[in-house]
Order: sequence, then C-alpha cells, then structure tokens
Amino acid sequence: MAQIMPLAMTEPVKVDSRRVGDIVSELGETAAENVIGIALEQLALALQATEAALDADDLAQTVAHADRLSRLAWQIGLLSLAGVAMDLGTCAERRDLWALAAVRARLKRVGNRSLTAIWDRSESG
Repeated sequence: MAQIMPLAMTEPVKVDSRRVGDIVSELGETAAENVIGIALEQLALALQATEAALDADDLAQTVAHADRLSRLAWQIGLLSLAGVAMDLGTCAERRDLWALAAVRARLKRVGNRSLTAIWDRSESG
C-alpha cells in the first residue's frame, strides 16, 4: 500500500536586515518603529486590495495592487514578499490563470509570515 505524505507549504521569509537597520539608524528607534508600523499597515491593505482584485477577476487592478505591494515591501526590506508580489503581477499581466492561482496561494503564505517577521527582527535587533 502506498503511503501518502503531506507536503509542508512553508518557505523562509527573507528580510533585508541591513535595510531595517538603515531605517533605524536614519530615524531613530521610536520613529523607525512608527514608520515600519505604518508601512506594515499599508502592506496589509495592499494585500487585501490585491486579494479583492483577484476575487473580482480584475487582472488590471491585480497588477496595479501587486506593483504597489512590491514597492512597499522593498522599501522596508521584505524581499520575499516583494518578489512574490512581482511574480503575481507578471502572472496577471500574462493572463496565466494556472500560475496566478499558485502564486496567489504563495502570496498569502509569504504575506502573512512577512508581516510578523519584520517585527521579530526589529524587536530582537
């Protein structure tokens, strides 16, 4: 009898610690926490807007929201999230619906983990 093994759908989230450090150095710890907090709120809104566009099958808006999401993520050093958002936008531009579905699932995983990973890094640094 064959054995079925579930595959774990996790991957490490890449945070550019240097970028986070630069933000703290430039602004000071308190101001940096505020800026990062606002950026994370904007990222969460961009993730929601991207999901809403996908739910509505609006590929043009999906591309626009994925682009915004990618830019916000790069600004605060969330490299994995930025890359996945770029991939999602590319899939939407190409109207590759199979790839879009897979990257959408990946965006949910990486997005959720990225929003907490940066706090973990900034609080321990």
